[in-house]
Amino acid sequence: MDTKVTCLKNNIEFAYKKNSNTPRVAFYLNFSLNNPLPEPGVYSLMVRLFMQGTKNRTAQQLSEELDKYAIEFSSELKLDYIKFKFVCLNEDFSKALEIFEDIIKNTTFDDFDKERAKLEGEIVAELDSPRAKVIDGYYKNIYEGHNYGYTNTVILENLNNLKKEDVVNAYKTIVNDSKKVAAFVGDLEYDDVFNQLDKAFGDIAPSVKELPDLRKPVLDNEKNIEITKPDMNQAHIIKGWIADTANSDDYPALALLNIILGASGLSSRLFLELRDKKGLAYVVRSSYDIAKLAANFSIYIATEPKNIDVSLKGFDEEIQKIKNVLVSEEELENAKNNIFGKWAFIGETNSQQANWLAHYGINGFGFDFQESAKERIKKVTPQDIMDCANKYFNEKSVTVILKP
Repeated sequence: MDTKVTCLKNNIEFAYKKNSNTPRVAFYLNFSLNNPLPEPGVYSLMVRLFMQGTKNRTAQQLSEELDKYAIEFSSELKLDYIKFKFVCLNEDFSKALEIFEDIIKNTTFDDFDKERAKLEGEIVAELDSPRAKVIDGYYKNIYEGHNYGYTNTVILENLNNLKKEDVVNAYKTIVNDSKKVAAFVGDLEYDDVFNQLDKAFGDIAPSVKELPDLRKPVLDNEKNIEITKPDMNQAHIIKGWIADTANSDDYPALALLNIILGASGLSSRLFLELRDKKGLAYVVRSSYDIAKLAANFSIYIATEPKNIDVSLKGFDEEIQKIKNVLVSEEELENAKNNIFGKWAFIGETNSQQANWLAHYGINGFGFDFQESAKERIKKVTPQDIMDCANKYFNEKSVTVILKP
C-alpha cells in the first residue's frame, strides 16, 4: 500500500502506511533541532532521561507498565533531530500511545546527576575501543566548529558544566520551536490512528514550517591528525571528505561510489585490493554518512602499525584509479543491485519502514525519498561516477591515524 501523508491540526506531518496481517504496529515522532544550539552534551543527557519518570508515573511504574504490555519505547539523539518511537501489539496501540503522550508532555528529567555520572562512565568505556577513538577523532575534526562535531570527547569535556535546567530549557525550546513529523506503519485503520494521534498531540506547539537557515559544516584545508594509544597492537586509519547530502544532484553517484569502493563487503575494491591482494587489512571499508546539512565520505582500515604508510598509499591508489578510469558497466550494475537489495533488507519490518518515513520527512528529503532515489540511481553512468570522484576526492580532507 502507498504511504498516505496528512497533517494533524497543528501542522505535524503524518505519514501512514497500512501493512495488513502484521501483529505489531510502529509509531515514530521526530522533533527537529534548530538554532540556537545548547552546550555539548545537553541533548545526549536529555534522551537518557525520558524514562526516569513523568508527572504521572515514576521511573519504576513506567518500566513495569511498558513491560506488562510488551511495549518497546526508545528516545534517540540524531544529528538533526530527536527521535521517539514505540512498537507494540496492534491491540495495545491506545495504551502505548497514552504512555508515549505522558512521556512527551510530562517528563520530569529526574535522576539528572545519576544519569550524567552513568553517561560519563559509558563514554570513557567506549573510548577505550580503538575504533571508537579514531572515529571520534575523525568526526571531531571533519566537523570542527559545528554541532555535528559534538563527539564523545567533546561532550566529556563539558559534561560536568551541565545543569538540569539546561536540559529542561532545551527540551522546552525543541517542543515549542521545531518541525515535527510522525509516522505509523501497521495493521490499523487510518481514521482510528489519525484521530487518536490528533487527540494526543494536536494540542502541542505547532510544527514549524519555515526552519532557520542553519549553518553548514565547511572544511577549508587538509588536516592530518595522529593519536597515540600505547596499549595497542593495531593501527586504525580514517580518511574522509565533506560531501553533498541526500537532496543533492550528486547523491545517486555518491551512493554508488561508496558501494564500489568499500561498502559492498567482499566484492568492494578496497577489500579486494588492500585485504585480499596485499594482505594489509583486518578490516577495510568506505562509508557515505548522510545528515541533513551535509554528508561525509570516508575510507577506514585497521592494520598492523608497520603498514600505516603502505595503507595510506593504497588509499591514494584506489582513489586515483576511480578518478581516472571509468568503472565498467557490469561493476556499476552490480553496485545498483547491491543498494536496492540493502534497502529491501532494511525495510522489511513495520518499525524499519516507519523509521525511514519519519527520517526522510524530518530532514526534508521527502517521504517518497527511496522511490525517487531508486529511479535516479538507475540512470547513473560510469562517467557520472568518475565526475563525482573528481569533484569530492580533493585536497580538503581529514586523515586520522590511531597507533601505538
